[in-house]
Amino acid sequence: MLDRLDACVGVAHVAVLPGGAVRPPGDLVLCDVAREAADELLGELRALGLAERGAIVMDEAGLTISRTAEEAEERAPGEGVDALVWEEVSGIVHEESTLSWVFLALLTVATMLAACGAVLDSAILVVGAMAVGPEFGPLAGLCVAVVQRRARPAARSLLALVVGFTVAMVLTVGFALLMDALGLFSDAKFAAARPNTSFIWQPDAMSFVVAFLAGVAGLLSLTSAKASALVGVAISVTTVPAAANAAVAVAYGEYAQGWGSAVQLALNLGGIVLAGLLTLLAQQGAWRFARRR
Repeated sequence: MLDRLDACVGVAHVAVLPGGAVRPPGDLVLCDVAREAADELLGELRALGLAERGAIVMDEAGLTISRTAEEAEERAPGEGVDALVWEEVSGIVHEESTLSWVFLALLTVATMLAACGAVLDSAILVVGAMAVGPEFGPLAGLCVAVVQRRARPAARSLLALVVGFTVAMVLTVGFALLMDALGLFSDAKFAAARPNTSFIWQPDAMSFVVAFLAGVAGLLSLTSAKASALVGVAISVTTVPAAANAAVAVAYGEYAQGWGSAVQLALNLGGIVLAGLLTLLAQQGAWRFARRR
């Protein structure tokens, strides 16, 4: 392992603490690695069986003041912000694409919020629901799994999407009926002209274009560790509002709106997945070319 670290041009500041690990017993090795060299190095360490006998832990260094570290970054191929670290990306999307009670609760609450926004014709509520919705995690997980040709993660992401949206929409149908019984929702409000939110169930070519662009931005934010961009991605696509509008339409028997919302949902999901796949493939090809150079 030390030979591999010494041979990697992007490694600096290697420190060995003999006997520093207790369970399992062994040495503790610390080093600084330029981001653009991390993916290749992680693959080599995995090939040595280190993950089976011990552990590989990677943390982002907030600040490193070192001439040696600067030289390691200069020697490593490409730019750190462009580096594609598959282990890091897979770890991020694994947690975000797992079907859990928290995921179901967030998606259901977001769908109910969007239902309120649709009936009240409130763009603010719709945008808030879009920001709360956690559906981009499984979509990104599906893209990563397909590019890496890993069946189990792909199935896990699909399960989270299918079960999550099904449960959220069914519960939102019941929520709409309850709100109607309380006099807070009404078929007249839902069927009336809603200039602020009618785009939810009136899909067009721009629906796919916006979803595609959001998918590109979302995958770039994940692979480059620019997570702040995910908020903008979340509030630019109408997956959750479309699911909510479809649920309320079913509750009131407004099947024209229900069909339009379903088409909107399909266009958004398809656009994000297609964009994610193409973005990852382009990044993978560009990064391999940079490393070969």
